[in-house]
Amino acid sequence: MLVAWRQMREQIAVFDKATHVLVRSNSACQLLMSVPGIGVLSALAYVSTVEDPGRFSRSRSVGAALGLTPRQYQSGEVDRSGRISKCGDTLARTLLYEAAVVILTRLKKAWSLKDWGHAIAKRSGNGKARVAAARELSVILHSVWRSGQPFRWPEHANAA
Repeated sequence: MLVAWRQMREQIAVFDKATHVLVRSNSACQLLMSVPGIGVLSALAYVSTVEDPGRFSRSRSVGAALGLTPRQYQSGEVDRSGRISKCGDTLARTLLYEAAVVILTRLKKAWSLKDWGHAIAKRSGNGKARVAAARELSVILHSVWRSGQPFRWPEHANAA
């Protein structure tokens, strides 16, 4: 059993190294990793899911393509928003959710996304705040990728 565990750890190290090499060779992944909370896997999953940033005319459309928008139910006079639609790539959605958790819980620097997420958490709970922050993070990633400029902290964030 220890031999199998050792071999698995070696395989994980090989795959991890290959992933890092792949991300280092991809300029889009390097660019997206300038956004707080986005790491190697998140950037790689986002780039492989979106493929071409020109595919979306508006950055806000990316959140819907990843399944991070609420489902709508409309019938007659009934109009309800439900849970998220969960369409699109599951891995990219999960990694964006995890990045949102990092931003909301571990990020020390002041950022309007973090403040906005905390306000939603007070009103509606942590789960909805994390999904909303993940959706907004997908918008930010698309904007950064489309512009070709690395993420820049807002001016007021440096004061904190």
